[in-house]
Amino acid sequence: MAASKRSLKARVKGDSNFNIMTEEKKDTQQTAAPKTAEPQAAPPSVEGQGAPGAPKRGGRSDARSFRIRQRGPGGNRGKFGRRRDPKSDIPEQSDYEEKSLEIARITRVTAGGKRMRFRALGIVGNRKGRVGFGLGKATDVAGATTKAFAQARKSLITVPLVDETIPHAIKSKYCSAIVLLKPAPKGTGVKAGGAVRQVLEIAGIPNVVSKIMGSANKTNNVKATFKALKELRTPPKAKKDEHAARHGASKDGKNRQTDTESSVTK
Repeated sequence: MAASKRSLKARVKGDSNFNIMTEEKKDTQQTAAPKTAEPQAAPPSVEGQGAPGAPKRGGRSDARSFRIRQRGPGGNRGKFGRRRDPKSDIPEQSDYEEKSLEIARITRVTAGGKRMRFRALGIVGNRKGRVGFGLGKATDVAGATTKAFAQARKSLITVPLVDETIPHAIKSKYCSAIVLLKPAPKGTGVKAGGAVRQVLEIAGIPNVVSKIMGSANKTNNVKATFKALKELRTPPKAKKDEHAARHGASKDGKNRQTDTESSVTK
């Protein structure tokens, strides 16, 4: 019993001493004078940044904005420093005729559902041996057609003609579309069908015969027709005749002038 009483008294004394020490620490913390924060120096002002109190931006965005401001007149550049100005060799709309051959609605299946767009197939030509085609896709029909005609103007080709027809027969294939083109005598006209007829007419070929021997897909038939027109070659004799026809008139005129001068001198 005496031992248990002594242990209880020791515990009580230890608890009281602990409480006294904690109270003394609190008093010393309250009586201590608070430290005053030193005023921080204001950051140097930089042109293009906000006020000192405004949130700071990252160095990358600031550098990018600085580069954009310093671009000057030559800043209209695309990827890899290329200019976005239109090409000078693209013809004007008044010189060339435009035709839309096909407008189709296309869909793409995505995770959120189906994405619907429009695809347009257009051709451009001046009916004098220059023709081109293009494909355009957009969310509306007008945007798709404008893209198709713009692409067609950038892909113009020249069709060689001999005696108002193509120089020789040719057969071309693109995917499952096969197109056959043959020369024809004067007065025959354009004997073709489908999209091939539209291309040959707008190209300005007066006499030609063609046959679609494969698929009926308009896009593939147009591509096969353009492939055939690109592979046409004029024979060397025809080139000599054209050269003689061009320069023959000038030679005749010079001969006539010399004859008149000699007669006057006589």
